[in-house]
Amino acid sequence: MPSQNFKEIIDGFKKAKVLVVGDIIVDHYIWGKVTRISPEAPVPVVEVSKEDFIPGGSGNVAHNIQALDGNVYLCGVVGNDSLGERIKGQLQNLGIDTGGVLVDEFCSGTIEKTRVIANIQQVVRIDREDRQLKNKKVISRVLEYISKMIPQVDGVIISDYGKGLICPQVLTEAIILAHKHKKVITVDPKVEHFLKYKKVTCITPNTLEAAQGIHYPLPRTQEETEKLGELIIKKLKCESLLITQGEKGMTLFNQGKKAVHIPTMAQEVFDVSGAGDTVISTLTLALAAKAGLLNAAIIANHAAGIVVGKVGTATCTPTELKQSLRRG
Repeated sequence: MPSQNFKEIIDGFKKAKVLVVGDIIVDHYIWGKVTRISPEAPVPVVEVSKEDFIPGGSGNVAHNIQALDGNVYLCGVVGNDSLGERIKGQLQNLGIDTGGVLVDEFCSGTIEKTRVIANIQQVVRIDREDRQLKNKKVISRVLEYISKMIPQVDGVIISDYGKGLICPQVLTEAIILAHKHKKVITVDPKVEHFLKYKKVTCITPNTLEAAQGIHYPLPRTQEETEKLGELIIKKLKCESLLITQGEKGMTLFNQGKKAVHIPTMAQEVFDVSGAGDTVISTLTLALAAKAGLLNAAIIANHAAGIVVGKVGTATCTPTELKQSLRRG
């Protein structure tokens, strides 16, 4: 496909509207340097230079869409705490519609992943999270919001981090409504819910998630990966499947068509945090902008190649994406 057509698709992002439904996480980064080992234990001493609080999970999916000039509506849950207020304010400042970001007064707090980065290397990650299913009142409000928004958008992303929001009721209702209104619906999956993502437009697992999701041996060759993909398509009856394979790139499966392998575009890999978020957000935004499935996957592959070359949870811009596509 000529690069000019890719440019037209990316320029069309400005008109596309995407609803993101999923688990909102705060990515807390502590940056510093290590010059010595602690005398108390054989661990590095990190001298902190700065801290960042960044939207993660479905918040990062929404941020990726916003960074690519798409129109994004986020539906998720935060705790009734200062961290929840902080991240909701950041999302609003980014230009993300937070009308569907709800406060759950009964959860223990907003989900937070703290990563300590020293000398550009991650030293440790600390998770604070509430994995309980959200209360019925919150789920009812989520269902009400997605029912209102799906007719108004071009695409829906289910961003499942297994933190409780994507329960069977929410997933089923979102898929039914997307089909009813003829909308694109894609899923970034969680292994324990894998068999419930039936009849969606596209699902984007990595190789491990794909294998574990249907209790299949981890593929060692491209041939085995293709066999795995064909089994998933058959079992889930989804329109398509995009298996991301790290440094090997990704493989696209489309019902009734031969699998297409797309080599990675990453020049350097500093941090894979959030790369899956970039794939699902870019793929869905491109589909919402009326790109064909293969072209959408190629664009998503380039976007992923850009963000893994950055440290921390990252996004890419339309300019970076166009430049990468021109380079081929």
